[in-house]
Amino acid sequence: MSDSPSAPSLYAAREPIYPRRVSGKFRYLKWGLLSLMLGLYYMTPWIRWDRGPALPDQAVLLDLANRRFYFFWIEIWPHEFYFVAGLLIMAGLGLFLFTSALGRVWCGYACPQTVWTDLFILVERWVEGDRNARLRLHRQKKLDFRKVRLRLTKWTAWLLISVATGGAWVFYFTDAPTLVLDILSLHVHPVAYMTIAVLTATTFLFGGFAREQICIYACPWPRIQAAMMDEDTITIGYREWRGEPRGKLRKGEGSEERGDCIDCMACVNVCPMGIDIRDGQQLACITCGLCIDACDDTMDKIGKPRGLIDYMALSDEAAERAGTAPKNIWKHILRPRTIFYTVLWALVGFGLVFALFIRADIDLTVAPVRNPTFVTLSDGSIRNTYDIRLRNKHGEVRPFKMSLVGDPALSIQLEGVATDTVDVPADTAHLQRVYVVAPKGSAPANAQASDLRFWIEDLDSGERAFRDSTFNGREN
Repeated sequence: MSDSPSAPSLYAAREPIYPRRVSGKFRYLKWGLLSLMLGLYYMTPWIRWDRGPALPDQAVLLDLANRRFYFFWIEIWPHEFYFVAGLLIMAGLGLFLFTSALGRVWCGYACPQTVWTDLFILVERWVEGDRNARLRLHRQKKLDFRKVRLRLTKWTAWLLISVATGGAWVFYFTDAPTLVLDILSLHVHPVAYMTIAVLTATTFLFGGFAREQICIYACPWPRIQAAMMDEDTITIGYREWRGEPRGKLRKGEGSEERGDCIDCMACVNVCPMGIDIRDGQQLACITCGLCIDACDDTMDKIGKPRGLIDYMALSDEAAERAGTAPKNIWKHILRPRTIFYTVLWALVGFGLVFALFIRADIDLTVAPVRNPTFVTLSDGSIRNTYDIRLRNKHGEVRPFKMSLVGDPALSIQLEGVATDTVDVPADTAHLQRVYVVAPKGSAPANAQASDLRFWIEDLDSGERAFRDSTFNGREN
């Protein structure tokens, strides 16, 4: 056997990160946003909104069973999915805009992975203590009663948060108060339990154990962000021209021989990603600003100016090294790239609002029955069949009168209805079968295809809508 050493492993085992507690403006901003977003997530399904009789009164509801999306006074039908697509486009453009202007502010302040990880770390700190206490517990090999008690307490709290997270999610898909009772009485569909279980497991694992691994390896955004950022993007950086050479001051050594950085490692100890921002821009950095708070606190203690670590733009480095004032922050934010994203974002938003206000409260779709394309009746006339879906978006029953425009020889008949008027229930898409007949020898009966237009009129409001189609005859 060869005595040569084995090849080094390309994978380094994960070292758990235990961030130290820190106070400061960015930490307080994160707490405020965390409270706001968690409050919105957990409380939104319980907000009520009166839409009238026979309609759900939950303000935000994804009613998959009835194929509706309710958002306060807005109701989205299946054929209006372009609203959802537009919102997704706006979300993407917004992410591009904020990343181009301010770096990974989404990742640092609003990403669900960041929010729930912050909450889990807070629970961990409450149960096990701050960074040093958690490190000692982690490095303790002996599994004594205290370690078991602390770990079980922490995991139980994490699990309760995870169950609440998964439970809150399913409340968005059906009436929340009713679903709570059904869950507790075990009368809910198994899909609800499965959804809660999956979301509970992922929240527990991602927020409690994977943490920074999700941001580094699972999320694609760190790799995409480079295309969104340039030298004018405001992001977190270390002013190495001011901080270097770093090191603690020793007796008899003048302060002019050292930079402002005293190598206290505070910025590293508070980082939830476990990186050293002094090494430069890194894929793992989520620009959460906690290193800024830690460094500013140290600068205050040693009597040095704040801002050794700060939000800055790389294009200001030369000016700062020369001791001159950098660009105004708005000159970094308002530049061609961000203006382009802003204009696109605004145009999509304006288009969605415009489409929302001009959409009709009644609508129809026409689907000709193709098997067979026409039927020859006993008197020689030609009949075509159509399935017409009538949509009544009002909160009460409305009478819809149906008519058609085309060759005068064509006549219309409604299946199951003696007249040309059908009552459409409130907030419903009613499927009505319609027959169009052309007498024997008429132009539509003898032509291969004739154009026609179906009209509906709401007899209560006078609103009208139409759809074009064709009548298939027997070609002679």
